[in-house]
Amino acid sequence: MDIKVVVDTLWVLITAMLVFFMNLGFACVESGFARVKNCVNILSKNFVVFAVSSIAFLVLGWGFMFGDGNPFIGLKGLLFLSGPDNSPATAGAYQGVYSAISWTTIPLWAKFFFQLVFAGTAATIVSGAVAERIKYIAFIIFTFAMGTIIYPIVGHWIWGGGWLAKSGMWDFAGSTVVHSVGGWSALAGVILLGPRFGKYNKDGSVNPIPGHNLTVATIGTFVLWLGWFGFNPGSTMAAVPNDISRICVTTNTAASMATLSAIIASWIILGKPDLGMTLNGCLAGLVAITASCAYVSVGSSMVIGAIAGILVVLAVIGFDRLKLDDPVGALSVHLVNGIFGTLCVGLFAQEAIMPGTTGSGLFFGGGPQLFFAQLKGIIAVGIFTFSIAFMVWAILKATMGIRVSLHEELIGLDLGEHGNSAYPEFISRRPQYSISNIVRNSEE
Repeated sequence: MDIKVVVDTLWVLITAMLVFFMNLGFACVESGFARVKNCVNILSKNFVVFAVSSIAFLVLGWGFMFGDGNPFIGLKGLLFLSGPDNSPATAGAYQGVYSAISWTTIPLWAKFFFQLVFAGTAATIVSGAVAERIKYIAFIIFTFAMGTIIYPIVGHWIWGGGWLAKSGMWDFAGSTVVHSVGGWSALAGVILLGPRFGKYNKDGSVNPIPGHNLTVATIGTFVLWLGWFGFNPGSTMAAVPNDISRICVTTNTAASMATLSAIIASWIILGKPDLGMTLNGCLAGLVAITASCAYVSVGSSMVIGAIAGILVVLAVIGFDRLKLDDPVGALSVHLVNGIFGTLCVGLFAQEAIMPGTTGSGLFFGGGPQLFFAQLKGIIAVGIFTFSIAFMVWAILKATMGIRVSLHEELIGLDLGEHGNSAYPEFISRRPQYSISNIVRNSEE
């Protein structure tokens, strides 16, 4: 076998493993931002979401996303259970079934595994936004819909040779395909679920509900920062030294600048350098650079990150004013900055950095064409994803229900949904409030 194929395959598989490791990061961030009584539930959702996504993407999602078909959806290779044969002739070319990825010379199983971990990432974004009041079984069923229908169809449009790719939209590592899709799906769930009990007062004021463990949340953010060095440079699908090195630097620079700008913004707006805002600022910078990391300069990545950090602080405050309760800030990080990051391709891309791809963006003499192609993609993906996700959530709400009872929400989903406690030896023997009184007061 060609040594380049071996090296490229190892590169793709190692970076895919880093992306898989991001599941731990999401589990830590989300559980740290949740209350102690819901910690087991958050951890369990983040664990099961990858298992469900793996099966969903294996059985149908992969074929819908990369199978040859029409500009809207893949129609070939839907049941991937048998996989490719092992002959050298089909190890890298997949023409006639998965033509959209025939450009890569790595074995099909390696390509599949890399895309699988991305599918799992899109699904786990939803978990945090609907935390502390979602029924466990409803979340599992929605995750299956994400892995078989919502994520693969959008992925086909952009990465599978679909109509948005043909119209000139670019998304290198998934600001739209992964993060906005997860964000739009989460938004639909948040709207239909409603806010957590006690989050908002009748006058519209907000009652902060702090997370129980910012130490764990900080560890999780570091894990995600590390995982992004697989997420972005791994999307080259080849160990090209100059490209993967540059992408690592643009990725890190955007995250660093967003961290600093989020600290400054929260300090000015809130009066203190809030740690939660700082952590989400870092993640916002990573999301924002994901679409353009291969196409922009390091200097541009500084600007992108700086704006992303400010955006996430403003978005967290804005969603609260709209009474859209998002316990971990997933909408602000993944949806808002997924949109912003996709637009950044149309603004900051430079033809000289990766010739033969995007061309130059608006700020570098390329005219408005690329920007409008990005904008069209954002609008199309937003309408489709939100509509389908809202429909799935609505069907689940009308049939089995998607929200736990008020009693279960008050005692915590750990006991109500799982019969477990994350910290059983620290449970107070004296209740801090009377559930019956809270329920009675809420009904008056």
